[in-house]
Amino acid sequence: MNKEDICFMSAFEMREKIKSQELSSIEITETIIERIKEINPLLNAYCTPTFELAKETAEKADEAVKKGESLGLLHGIPTSIKDLMQTKGIRTTFGSKLYEDFIPEQDDIAVQRLIKAGCVMLGKTNTPEFGSIALTNNKIFGETKNPWDLERNSGGSSGGAASAVASGIGPLALGSDGGGSIRVPSSCCGVYGLKPTFGRIPSYPRIGIHFMSMDHYGPIVRYVKDAALMLNVMKGHHSGDNNSFPDDDIDYVKEVDETPKKLKIGYSMTLGFGKTLEEEVKENVLNGVQKFEEFDWDVEETNLKIKNPDSSYKTLVSIGYAYDLQKDYKNRLEDLTPDLIGSIRLGLDNTAMNIGKAREQRKRVYEVMYQYFKNYDILITPTLPCPAIKPGWLETGTVFPTIGKKALSITSWMTFTYPFNMTGLPAASIPSGWTKSGLPIGMQIVGKRFDEKTVLQVSKAFEEVAPWQDKRPIFN
Repeated sequence: MNKEDICFMSAFEMREKIKSQELSSIEITETIIERIKEINPLLNAYCTPTFELAKETAEKADEAVKKGESLGLLHGIPTSIKDLMQTKGIRTTFGSKLYEDFIPEQDDIAVQRLIKAGCVMLGKTNTPEFGSIALTNNKIFGETKNPWDLERNSGGSSGGAASAVASGIGPLALGSDGGGSIRVPSSCCGVYGLKPTFGRIPSYPRIGIHFMSMDHYGPIVRYVKDAALMLNVMKGHHSGDNNSFPDDDIDYVKEVDETPKKLKIGYSMTLGFGKTLEEEVKENVLNGVQKFEEFDWDVEETNLKIKNPDSSYKTLVSIGYAYDLQKDYKNRLEDLTPDLIGSIRLGLDNTAMNIGKAREQRKRVYEVMYQYFKNYDILITPTLPCPAIKPGWLETGTVFPTIGKKALSITSWMTFTYPFNMTGLPAASIPSGWTKSGLPIGMQIVGKRFDEKTVLQVSKAFEEVAPWQDKRPIFN
């Protein structure tokens, strides 16, 4: 097996080969590290590598196999951690100069569970400042590039994670999603990203409150079954997170291969309020939807009508940033990125009535989806209205392209994703094809609350009829 094939192998296959000693964890880890050293200078996916720790962990993993010890679900598998999650003894910046030299004294509980399951930590992946925008760039590490076109951004805020997975420099990545931050970069980079139900994976400790009621942790991978593997490890209540709920006792790795006999799937190209969608993306996603008919599932266009929640979402996010960062806004303005400054200003200007209105609108979005899922099992939409973009926003302010005669904004860029942070529903982005110019297109699969199982099963079924893993980015 050549080195590139090892780098693009599924985590599930790696796990089996490590257990059988066909491949060692140290061999896999060193092969991937070698590739990171070669490719990461082009991509800037990893901001804080932990190579020595990774090698040490991999060697211990191999010793455990030889001794016949009990092995964790992720035993010896290289994994990356988004730089928004605290890692004990390892620099964690949150993409902000405010935390440029911060060394946490404890692991985030999700990180702790990954480590306990035996993963090999390759390092921290790049993110925008406090995950504040769906593009990855910050004042410490700079921009993370898209592996399919180095002139384009990887998306965000888990852009480093998605870029790494797509490039074969880590099969598993832990990301987070407060408005699309797992699904957006997964769509941009041509990988699979799952945002579970809010509370499925606990989050503790946290810095600030800005996304506290909408932020979900989840996996970014190249194979759907690998997402199930990570979900098995990270799910379940933790007393430090009062939003987390008890383990559902579902083995997602076993369940993911089961294809439901009956499903009713609705699809929407607007959600009732979206005004912009590239024709090539629309055609691609519609072609993807048709593939579900191969399973004898009922598939139809749905007349879903969500009232535009743009202002409500902005209010809910901005008041969190304003509360968290008001002192830094006054004293360290030069250290903050332009988009975050704008969000803080918006939050500081908001009134109690605006906040109440935003919360009421959030309730209405959930009510629309509650009524929808009385009649359907799954909702399909595009993940993004267009493929990865060329931003340059950090220095000049956010600049988004025009679709037809309509210019995109940050929220219209995330039209299809952020409503499902407001509702807390599980949602995934899966590659549905590529544009004529070779950029990935993502299709979003949304499920009922607590129903990650069906989302994963539908994702796996689609993966089987429309696999994408044979495509690999080329670096000259």
